[in-house]
Amino acid sequence: MLIRAEEQEDRAGVRAVNVSAFETALEANLVDALREQAEPLVSLVADDDSAIVGHIMFSPVSLSGHPALRIMGLAPMAVFPDRQRKGIGSALVRAGLEQCNRLGFGAVVVLGHPAYYPRFGFSPSARFGMRSEYDVPEDVFMAVELQAGFLRGASGTIKYHAAFSA
Repeated sequence: MLIRAEEQEDRAGVRAVNVSAFETALEANLVDALREQAEPLVSLVADDDSAIVGHIMFSPVSLSGHPALRIMGLAPMAVFPDRQRKGIGSALVRAGLEQCNRLGFGAVVVLGHPAYYPRFGFSPSARFGMRSEYDVPEDVFMAVELQAGFLRGASGTIKYHAAFSA
């Protein structure tokens, strides 16, 4: 299996993964909207012998009062249900965090399962004085610094790209 950047010809496969992994097509539609509207974008696929079996996307978010901070939001991430629990999601997260770091982003936030994301260094964003623009439990909104000390003194509300509200 290869983790690589999404290419134009992967779009149908990426959509299929997102539709199969979630209860509705909302995440698949979000991926389509972010591709058109968000920059820069990190979109990676898990390619198993030319079949797309997983996908992850990162798009810029903003922190109120700190517009110059370069922070990415991880969402969505999807793996075909019959391929879950085999390390594909973990490989996608690790590769995506590395790519965000290479692009000069200092932190990543995620709204996700509190038992899954800490293995990648994520911890509750409240530790950094940050909260989500969405009303979510504190333990499911997490952040990881890609550069040590990047979020020191940078409290506020994380706002996602407008495509998330559509």
